[in-house]
Amino acid sequence: MDFFEKISQLDRRWVYLFLAVVVVIAFLTKFDVPVTITSEVKSIYDRIESLNEGDKILIAFDYDPNALAELHPMSFAILEHCQRRGVKVIGVTLSQYGAGMAENILRTASGTYAEKIDRFRAYNDQMYDKTNDSRYRDKSYKKDWEYGLDYCFLGYKPYPALVILGMGQNFRLYFPQDYYNTPLGELDIMQGVRNYDDIKLAIDVTAGNTADFWLIYGNGRYGVPLALGLTGVMGADYYQYLQSGQIFGLIGGWKGAAEYEELVGRDEGKAKEGMPAQVVAHLTIILFIVLGNLGYFLSDRRKQSTAGQA
Repeated sequence: MDFFEKISQLDRRWVYLFLAVVVVIAFLTKFDVPVTITSEVKSIYDRIESLNEGDKILIAFDYDPNALAELHPMSFAILEHCQRRGVKVIGVTLSQYGAGMAENILRTASGTYAEKIDRFRAYNDQMYDKTNDSRYRDKSYKKDWEYGLDYCFLGYKPYPALVILGMGQNFRLYFPQDYYNTPLGELDIMQGVRNYDDIKLAIDVTAGNTADFWLIYGNGRYGVPLALGLTGVMGADYYQYLQSGQIFGLIGGWKGAAEYEELVGRDEGKAKEGMPAQVVAHLTIILFIVLGNLGYFLSDRRKQSTAGQA
């Protein structure tokens, strides 16, 4: 039995073991992977970049903890972009197990942003004249991200289709209070916000079928400008809505998240850190596919040749 025949008959457990080894090595070995920016990700960045300070958007964190590793990086990157632009974020989740996780990511993003400002100010006070440093004068360094003023979290409600339809009439139909039981009327960010007409756009970061509900009811029924952040395996199913104009942008999996991190200059982003492992894993899988098919065709040809001689 030659090498290719052995490969074609290799126990799949050895393939999984080899894949795990190369992924671990890729994580431990630091090397850069060039990130090419695609138009569907750039369009989301450009849309947020075009907003004015004080404009409000809705972000739905519609995924469970089992999709956290893949979708959290794009959520952080979008939130950081909003923070820099002074765009206010209304957060919500329509995922049964997503409320605690969504609250945590908003709180963590806010704390991370405040820490960045504090570190920069401390360094700037020591090294530079504040009045002559353009970075210090930039609005993104002038105030922290404050709950109730710059962002809020409405919490979770079941039955996504009904909630999306209800928010199209009035956010307060399903969310009279926020996640912390504060009436929406007491939150500065919700002043003047009644329904989708009072926000600039909505972004659904999801690992499930809530994307369909947002397409049908959010965009289709109320015409809210919609973008999607999806797991890698979901992306191909939703490009048709990008081409039809029903969504204006799409971030797919780690690759899309890494693109957005590149656009916002998030060098320490988890998606960019994970790209080497993803590239190596894909190359390994392709290698085994090629070797397995070669082994199959060569062994099949040998059997035909043997049968012909007989």
